Amino acid sequence: MSTIKKIPMRKCIGCNEMKSKKELVRILKTTEGEIVIDATGKKNGRGAYICFSKECLLKAKKNKGLERSLKCTIPQDIYDSLEKELEQLEAR
Repeated sequence: MSTIKKIPMRKCIGCNEMKSKKELVRILKTTEGEIVIDATGKKNGRGAYICFSKECLLKAKKNKGLERSLKCTIPQDIYDSLEKELEQLEAR
């Protein structure tokens, strides 16, 4: 009897689609209050998932999905740095 391996699913805060965890990137609010992209997906802190696209980040910014998920207000400069980091991840 074969066992079926469970695939962890997460919801993108931009497009609200359920996707596998490997298809999404994790945005993390650390215990110090810093907001960074967690490439490994294993760092400590409150996380939110988003697709590897700039459009989803812009949707999340517009509907304040990232702020709701991380339970804090996010300044414009952090959105700009997240956008640059996402562009670098898209290029890979």
